[in-house]
Amino acid sequence: MVRHRLSGGEIVFRTVLFALCALIFLAVAYPLYFIVIASISDSTMVSTGKVLLFPKGTSFFGYNEIFRDERIWTGYRNTLFYTFAGTFINLLFTLPAAYVLSRKEFKARRFIMFAFVFTMFFNGGLIPTYLLMKDLHLTNTFWVFIVPFSVNVFYLIIARTFFEASLPPELYEAAAMDGCSHFVYFLKVALPLSKALISVVGLYYLVGHWNDFFTALIYIRDNDLKPLQIILRDILLSNQVFAGGAGTGGASGGYAQKYADQIKYGVIIVSTLPILVLYPFLQKYFEKGVMIGSVKG
Repeated sequence: MVRHRLSGGEIVFRTVLFALCALIFLAVAYPLYFIVIASISDSTMVSTGKVLLFPKGTSFFGYNEIFRDERIWTGYRNTLFYTFAGTFINLLFTLPAAYVLSRKEFKARRFIMFAFVFTMFFNGGLIPTYLLMKDLHLTNTFWVFIVPFSVNVFYLIIARTFFEASLPPELYEAAAMDGCSHFVYFLKVALPLSKALISVVGLYYLVGHWNDFFTALIYIRDNDLKPLQIILRDILLSNQVFAGGAGTGGASGGYAQKYADQIKYGVIIVSTLPILVLYPFLQKYFEKGVMIGSVKG
């Protein structure tokens, strides 16, 4: 086997490219790593810049305080339900709508697509939307996380373009000759050939539901319905009282203030860890689906 000898210019280019990629990786990975070590380090050492690569004054006080709060488990339960139920409903509405709008024989598709796109640029605003949710009796219910946000128009456009570009018309014509209806074709042909699309769009929906904070802040008052993000916010706000020197005096107050940053960094880890654990298993779908809907022809 003949091995290609690299020229001096190619060696320099690859070296510079490797160094640049390494710097970008460090710029992205180090802040996350710092949050992890800061969450178990002494807050005084963190604030004075003594914690750079390894934790110092190791203590799990922050995590003990976070997980000792029973609301955490309620928040996890609610968030998991909102995330998976919401993602299921999203895909249930988005994929059939995208398929229908991708069919050129559907005469009303341009008007309906225009109506969808119109909502991307214009909406009723916060107060009219709140009044609408209240009139629909969705406020302070778990349905407010699912029903009003059934379809994301941006993901709908991606899915519609995928169906148009990736499923040749001849495929449906061949299926129709065998007596296949649009409904059967969508279920038995289009969906099995769209696994990358379903994975990528589904993951985008899932992350969106997991990080959803504003919906609960506006529409939810019942503590039993609050998602994890709101629970962590409440813990963080309570912790800031001690961080500012208020609250319980004496040794206990000083102790809480000393480890205030541990709770702050611990909250970040608790809220992002499930997604970070899930991502490596779904990374291959990102690689397959990164160009979904971008090329037509």
